[in-house]
Amino acid sequence: MTAFTRVPCRPLDRRLALVGAVVAGGLLLAGCGGNDDTKDAHDGSGKGATATSGATASSAAGAFNDADVSFAQMMIPHHEQALEMAGLADDRASDARIKSLAGRIEKAQDPEIATLKSWLRDWGKPEKASPGGMPGMDHGSDGAGGADHGSGGADGADHGSGGAMGGMMSEKDMRKLEAAKGAAFDRAFASMMIDHHKGAITMAKDEKENGRNAKAKKLADDVIKNQSAEVTTLRTLLDRL
Repeated sequence: MTAFTRVPCRPLDRRLALVGAVVAGGLLLAGCGGNDDTKDAHDGSGKGATATSGATASSAAGAFNDADVSFAQMMIPHHEQALEMAGLADDRASDARIKSLAGRIEKAQDPEIATLKSWLRDWGKPEKASPGGMPGMDHGSDGAGGADHGSGGADGADHGSGGAMGGMMSEKDMRKLEAAKGAAFDRAFASMMIDHHKGAITMAKDEKENGRNAKAKKLADDVIKNQSAEVTTLRTLLDRL
């Protein structure tokens, strides 16, 4: 039997083995680093993807369209005029029910104005529509902002002829209301506010049909429910005044 002789490991062999191990380790690390770089390129150093997803979710939650903007821009002056009308009731109305309803209108619509303004700021849109007409009024089946409103008041007055928005009172209407007192004010207020509310209801229906923003559509739904109920109350009061 032939005996095998063990060849001792020389220093050169050890150095070569060590260099080989270092090179292999470097290649492995480079491969891992390449994966991280690829990840960073896709998600912004591991954070961009999450930030992008968050921004997309936030954008979707606040998504809006032209109908939403038009609704907010038109409802602000519409509500402001309702507050002006309601403010006259305190020292002009003689019927306690008219005064009470005027107070409810102020309590409901003043906060809504602040909400509408905050939405427009968030959307980067002006509070007033551009000159040349209110956009979005031709949406829906009710026509251009409820053109039928303002002509069917209980007193036969041509209310709402002073503005592009349905139910808005003209300057002549407002002067008439300011000059009235007692029972005459009560009747004029009830008649004009019915037309005014009908205009708001038309705009709210347009928003529900054509709008995109969930909060704006919810507010529109509130306007329809609350102001429809007030129209019913006002008609009952007008019949008894």
